[in-house]
Amino acid sequence: MMEQNIEHLKYPIGKYIEQPFSTAQLKEWLLDIKTLPLQLEEAVINLDESQLDTPYRPDGWTIKQVVHHLADSHMNAYIRFKLGLTENKPTIKPYEEQLWAEMADTKNLPIQISTTLLFALHTRLHEVLKNILPEEWNRTLYHPEHKKEMTLWYLLGMYAWHGKHHVAHITGLCLILKRRQCNKRTTEI
Repeated sequence: MMEQNIEHLKYPIGKYIEQPFSTAQLKEWLLDIKTLPLQLEEAVINLDESQLDTPYRPDGWTIKQVVHHLADSHMNAYIRFKLGLTENKPTIKPYEEQLWAEMADTKNLPIQISTTLLFALHTRLHEVLKNILPEEWNRTLYHPEHKKEMTLWYLLGMYAWHGKHHVAHITGLCLILKRRQCNKRTTEI
């Protein structure tokens, strides 16, 4: 039971599952990319510093680290899409997510820096993505960590999922914190 609960905390919306190309799926994923910054902002808007410093699961990142990670990850996504559109089968440069999550900018800067960055970044990313021609979605990048080629279509789905995945981490923790606060108030009465 505990393993099942941890798995749900790790993957609150499930793991990413590749989908075949369709115009309906394209519209949905483009909307996910376009609206992620607003969804993220709405998820964190009422959180105080103590809540931002709370891990979303045991041995997990804090909400603050998650917000900064989304900016780090999606900056890489933007670059990966542009490389995939302008080069022939470029190799993705992996990065050490865990180490990035522990750097000074993540520890010291307020999350508003990253949410602001995501609004601008996703405006540009959405503009690039909505102008990709149907045949260009089959262009590939090589991912050395996964030892496989990935299409731009696969990456679009993965990053659309990635944003929703981390917003669900935040909203899931918020529900837990609200329940605790309600329980605390109930026991005080």
